[in-house]
Order: sequence, then structure tokens, then C-alpha cells
Amino acid sequence: MHVGIQLPEVERFVPWNEYRTMAQTAEAVGFASIWLGDHFLYRRKNEDLGPWECWSMLSALAAVTERVLLGPLVSPTGFRNPAVLAKMASTVDEISGGRLVLGLGSGWNEREFDAYGVPYDRRVSRFEEEFEIITDLIRTGRSDFSGEFFSQDDNVLIPPARPDLPIMIGSTGPRMLSITAGEMDWWNEWFANFGNRPDKLARLVDQLEAALVEAGRDPADVITSAAVYVSMPGASGRNNTRRVSPIEGEADQITEQLLEFVDVVDHLQLIVDPITIESVETLAPVVEAVHSTQG
Repeated sequence: MHVGIQLPEVERFVPWNEYRTMAQTAEAVGFASIWLGDHFLYRRKNEDLGPWECWSMLSALAAVTERVLLGPLVSPTGFRNPAVLAKMASTVDEISGGRLVLGLGSGWNEREFDAYGVPYDRRVSRFEEEFEIITDLIRTGRSDFSGEFFSQDDNVLIPPARPDLPIMIGSTGPRMLSITAGEMDWWNEWFANFGNRPDKLARLVDQLEAALVEAGRDPADVITSAAVYVSMPGASGRNNTRRVSPIEGEADQITEQLLEFVDVVDHLQLIVDPITIESVETLAPVVEAVHSTQG
């Protein structure tokens, strides 16, 4: 099992220089991947909060790191024209030297959809068309599509994307799985949806595997991953952490709790509270210990 980390979102204001240092520190201490949330706007306790734009930041991080995988966790396809999103993804993948994981979802936060004038209704129906356009452009370099919401008239992705650029889906909804099971390379789930518990996550993995088999896929061909909430000294709460028991304790205790996921998924993204350079450095022995189980 590999371990990655999600960088700050709206917990506090973080300037670019700190993002860069945090990402380079995460790479240096051995994290396998670095992830960014893709959101425009949150409302928390009657206060509006917003992160930096995800894909601009991913492009910058791709240029200042060398080894780690990079990706959005995950990008709502409705935020951007799907062909433009495919173009952006192929560009970031090129800058990174082939380290991008293209995480996709339908989105959930109505506040930001409304604020930015993005249609919130029928999100899964819109996603279905967006997903087809994106996968056609990534896999084949072309899209000729006419649907209810989108139309692509002999579009060509030039320069072409890496055709095996991995596409990750962040959903367990039956309809979303039926739409994506034939094409996904990765699958991901967020800790709030399984209570930060490996036993509950295992049930969701079972649902995924059933959908893959129904689509004629071998479940072993899809990488499974999950975001887990890790609380450290000084934690003040990240988004969606209420009513979820965190992974916490000294380094060996955190390691022991993370290893309970080894037989459930292939990859973990740590949602760390507080998410600081110091927290990243403190987790170095945890990352080393978990990765040592790979043999």
C-alpha cells in the first residue's frame, strides 16, 4: 500500500511559497502522491472561504517536484468545459513527466456551483456526457459527440495526451459506477463516506468490484484508494471531519491504524490536521513504515 497526502485547501490562507515547500518536503520524506481539492468556494460558519484554483496549482507543483504522483481529489467535470479539462490535464501531465492522475467526479457543493454560474441540476446526466468527451480525447485524441448538453464536432486534442493517463473516479453511486466502470483506472472514496473505518470501506470496495465485473472488467486492473483523516497535535478541524473518529496518536500508533487498510485498498491519501510543513515532516517515519510493508 502506498501513502499520499492532500495539501491545504481552506483551513487557512497558504501562499504559493508554502505550498511549494510543503510539496517538496512531502516528496523528500517519501510520500508517494500529492493531491489538491478542486473547489471554488465553501461556506463554513456563515463565512465564505476559497482555495487557489486547483489546476493552476497542479501545474506549478508539477514543475517543482520530480517523483510524486499528482492529482485533483477530485475535479467536478461541470466546472470546466470537458474538452478544455482534457486539454488542461494533458498539459499538466506533460509538465510533470507523466505523473498526473486525472481524478473526476460530478461535484456536490451547490454553493460554489451557484456562485460561479455552473448548472447544478442533473449533474450525473451532465457528467455522463462530459466523461465520454474527456475519455475519448484522452484515449484516442478525438471527440465527435452530440448530446443533450454538449456537442463536439470532430475535436482533436493536439498535442495528444498520454493515452494511458490514469483516470480516477471519486464516487460509489450505482449510476456513476455504471457510467465509469468501463474506463476508470483508479477509484477513490472520501473518509466521511466510510466513517474513516476499514471495515466500512471494504463494503464500498465490494460494490466497486461488482460494478467492474458487470462491465466486463477485472477488478485487479483498477487501483483502489481512499482519503483518511489523520489528527495530530494542534488539530482544529478540516472540512467534513465532524462525527468522524480520526486516526491519531504517536507515529507507531498512526502507522498501526493505517496498516489496517492494507488489505482493503492500494493507496491512501492522508487528510492531515493540521496540514503544515511540520506535520508533513512528523509523518516521515509513518510513511517509511507503511511503505516498508511493500517488501
